[in-house]
Parts: sequence; C-alpha cells; structure tokens
Amino acid sequence: MSDLQTGLVGIALLFLLLATSMPVAFAMTLVGVAGFAVAVNVPAALNVLATDFYDVFSSYGLTVIPLFVFMGQVAFHAGISRKLFAAAQNWFGWLRGGLAMATVGACTAFGAICGSGPATAATMAAVALPEMKRYRYHPGFAAGTVAASGGIGMMIPPSVVFIVYGVMTEQSIGKLLVAGIVPGLLVAALFMATIALACALRPGLAPAAQAASWRERFRSLGGVIETLLLFALVMGGMFAGWFTPTEAAAIGAAGSVAIALALRKCSFRMLATAMGETLRTSCMVLVIVAGATVFGHFLQITNVPTELAAWMAHLPLPRWGILLVIVLFYLVAGAFLDALALVMLTIPIFYPVVLDLGFDPIWFGVMIVLVTQMGVISPPVGVNVYVVSGMDRAVPLQSVFKGALPFLAALIVAALLLLAFPEIVTVPTTWVK
Repeated sequence: MSDLQTGLVGIALLFLLLATSMPVAFAMTLVGVAGFAVAVNVPAALNVLATDFYDVFSSYGLTVIPLFVFMGQVAFHAGISRKLFAAAQNWFGWLRGGLAMATVGACTAFGAICGSGPATAATMAAVALPEMKRYRYHPGFAAGTVAASGGIGMMIPPSVVFIVYGVMTEQSIGKLLVAGIVPGLLVAALFMATIALACALRPGLAPAAQAASWRERFRSLGGVIETLLLFALVMGGMFAGWFTPTEAAAIGAAGSVAIALALRKCSFRMLATAMGETLRTSCMVLVIVAGATVFGHFLQITNVPTELAAWMAHLPLPRWGILLVIVLFYLVAGAFLDALALVMLTIPIFYPVVLDLGFDPIWFGVMIVLVTQMGVISPPVGVNVYVVSGMDRAVPLQSVFKGALPFLAALIVAALLLLAFPEIVTVPTTWVK
C-alpha cells in the first residue's frame, strides 16, 4: 500500500470512528499514531505522539485559551451576562420581537468576553429564555434565537477557534481576532433584521413588551460598562501594540477578577468554580488540538494535503469555484462535527489548497468560522441547539432546530457578503501593529 493510499484509508477510518461516537480527540490521535506506525514504524509513531502532546500542552501561544476562558467564566459568575441582557431588554424590549433582539445584542456583547459559542448559548439560555417565556414568545422561536445568537461568540474576539486556527497556520492571532469584529457585528445586525422580518410575517411569534422609560434605559447602560472596559482593555491594547495576544489574555483575566472584586461578587467559592470550569474546557480544547496535530503529521507524511492541493488546483473551475466547493464541504461537515474539531481535522488538508489559490489566509479563517457557525445550528448535530435544548427540556429538540432555521439564511447572506467584499475582513487587519 502506498503512502497516499494509507492516508486515504486513515481518513476513512477516522470518519468511521467518529460515527461510533468516539470523542474526536481520541479518534484523531488513534488514527494518527496507527497510520504513522504503518507508514514509518512504531518507534517513530510513539515519538510523534509524545512530542506533539508535549509541544501542545507546553505551547506559549495556546496559553491564551485558558486565560480567555477564565475571563469569561469570572464575568459570568459575577453576573455581567444578566446586566447585559437587562440593558438590551430596556432598549429593544418595546419592539415586536424586541426581547429576541436583546438576546442577539447580549450574546454579541458576552461573546466579546467569553470566546466560546456553546458557552455563550448556555449562559444566555439561562438568562433570556425565562424572560421570553414570561412575555409569551413562541418557545421554539425563542430557543432557536438563543442557539443561533450563541454562535456569534465564535466570531467575536476572543474566539477560541480563531486562536487555534492561528496556531495551526502560524498566522497572527491578533490580526485574526481583529478580523472577526466587523463580520461578527454584521451577523448580529442580520440576525436582528431576521427577527424583525419573521415577526412582521408572523406576529404571534413574539409580542412586544412594555416600553421602559428613558431614565431606565440610560440607567441600565451602567451594566454594559464592565464589558466595554474588558473589551477595550484587551482589544485596544492589541490595536495599539502595547501587548501581545497572550499578554492581552492575561490582562483580561486579571481585569475580570478586578471587576468582580469591585462589584463585590468575588469569593473563593466563585473563583474555585470558575477555575474548575476553565480547567475542564481548556483541557478539552488542548486535547483536541494535540490529537489534530498528531493526525496532521500523519497526513503530511502520506502527502494527502499535497496531492489534494494539486488535484483541486487542476479542476476545470476558476479559483472562486474551487473555494465554493471547500466552503460547501465545511457547511455540510459542520452539521456533523463540532466546529473546533472540524477546523482541527481539515486545516492540514485545505489550508495548502487555499494558499496555492492565492486567497488571504486571514480572510479564509474568518470564512471558515462563519460557515462552521452555520453548523452549530444545523441538524443533525447542531451543538448549540443541543445545549439550549438541554437547558430547557420543555422545548422539543426539533422545535429548537426549526426556530433556528431563519438564522441560517442570515448566515448565508453574511457569507455571500464576505465573498463579494473581502475588504470587510482584510482592511481592519491593517490597523494592527
């Protein structure tokens, strides 16, 4: 069996293991080590396993993941997410569908200090769903809004997916984080427009709430100050070139603790809980990254990425046509795999193709995050949908999927806009020093 055939068999075996519900990190590690042993020898495979796991868990660049996750956990336990929703509710609640719009705004703001789509969805489900139920929103529409809006946390910095993509492709993490700001805000605006259109066509989906006074609206803005301070501290410092992304993550984590202390919401129990959640999430991410690194090295020695790049480069399609084929693959695969796992699995395969076609790697990273954002609300394995359904067992899973469908159309529009106007992504990156 040739090296190329070994690589193709390894990919097929990986998908077979994933179909058996084996955790993606273990599946990629197992196939990577076994394939390396077949292609080279067993000692070399064991050496790759030890080296890759050590390199990932000791990587300075990946330190940003536990730091940003800790920042989001402290912010959540300090009650910042509830303040964000309360402020958004006071400003948008009087509109038909206003509480759903408030959920979009709150998810966007919380995503700026969380970095994880499922975590944002779970947090806002606990905060927003009871309020929308109280105002007699359609249960499926309310849950679908939370599931879709939670995905904005994947695009708004600090995004864990962007950080991992930057490490794997050796691109600037700072530029990737900045590149996600405008597309993230664009998606939020399109979601709000989708809500307004849906409520205009079907008024029974979401009645209007009682309007808050102007005094209440301006008073509620005080609940946004903490988020703005953290975001300005982290992103502003990177914009100005005062510190690196890793240093920004450390400053953001320290800033979240300082804010919790100022709000008198900081206790040893709260910090222990936040650290426990951070440890659990960070270990999950790092094990996936390590497994993907082992699998990536297996693919490299079998020349699968090189052969695929050469094959796709000679397809009778223009470069944009080939890119659309890749994007379509991510759209379909994203419905079956977790976004982070999908990026880890496919970047070693498709990244060389994208470079050979001459596309900007930062722009491609944003496109991939946007397309995988569709996957977290697409059946059959929409992660955010399962998270929200688990938070509210009274809403059937199929109703949450149905409620999230209109937002898929908004994400498709956003993808078309980024394809037509790549400057939406590339121009802001030139501002980073």
